Amino acid sequence: MNRKTFLQKSTAAAGILLLPKLLADDVVMTVTGPIRPADMKFTLEHEHVLADFIGAKGYSRDRYNADEVFARALPFLKDVKQRGCVTFIDCSPAYLGRDVLLFKRLAEATGLNFITNTGYYGAVGEKFLPPQVYTETSEQIAARWIAEFRNGIEGTGIKPGFIKTSVDNAPLTEAQRKVVDSAALTHLATGLTIAIHTGNGEAAKEELAILKARGVSPQARIWVHAQNETDKAYHVEAAQNKSWVAFDGVNPETVNVNIAYLQNMKAHKLLDNVLVSQDSGWYNVGEPNGGNYKDYNCIFTQFIPALKANGFTASEIDKIFIANPAKAFAIRVRKF
Repeated sequence: MNRKTFLQKSTAAAGILLLPKLLADDVVMTVTGPIRPADMKFTLEHEHVLADFIGAKGYSRDRYNADEVFARALPFLKDVKQRGCVTFIDCSPAYLGRDVLLFKRLAEATGLNFITNTGYYGAVGEKFLPPQVYTETSEQIAARWIAEFRNGIEGTGIKPGFIKTSVDNAPLTEAQRKVVDSAALTHLATGLTIAIHTGNGEAAKEELAILKARGVSPQARIWVHAQNETDKAYHVEAAQNKSWVAFDGVNPETVNVNIAYLQNMKAHKLLDNVLVSQDSGWYNVGEPNGGNYKDYNCIFTQFIPALKANGFTASEIDKIFIANPAKAFAIRVRKF
């Protein structure tokens, strides 16, 4: 065992002991233990390794072979690591593809900082919400998520690095409002950032109202898939309120539209609140060998060259992919 592997394993094993000391300063939680935000470096803040769209009622790890998923994902992750990615954030929540032991294996095999999450996914008509959401209070749901942060996920000792939930278009349903409320309570207890897959701009505003009612600052919220709202005024308003605005659907077909979104944010001097990723991957459970696994390279091969061609400086690009993720995912309670 080399020194790097030994240190990673030792840090993960001692995570409960190290965390209180590290939390005196900002820290980021990976599947192999806590790191400093400065250690994140180039970050892909919204990607996926595994997804199962059967829904919460039918979800089971027996539906896939983890060794097969590992073998399928590993070359893609090694490839993007060679291109300059240092931190890989997997946004698959519980009941939709979160497998933290698999993520830890991939982290150790690639050397990537790998971050997973706690939380429930309320969008797509609530298909991926477990039954307890409808019977428990926000406080009871939050207690489940807080326990994952304090004790580790499903007995593994592996801790989440952020909260992931989701909603459809406004007006939000009662269950969707509840998961956002639960995320607010979890944030106040843990300092974990809240990433919310959001249907449209009005839903994004409704989320902030729910967070505000609990005393949580917009700085604690990442508006996931802001590109789905085509009215740029919503992006500007959210960023002016200090929320994180994530354009995380970059692919070869959407390079130009995402460049336009970033140009608008730059024109309003709001790049300090922007995140960018691809929502790419993944091994699709139920398809032979996971189906069409899309690589994670578009940001490196097409998007960054396009940013440069459109006048974005090296420091602005570093802000989007290095400085901003380090601030966004630092574990710190952000009160309104």
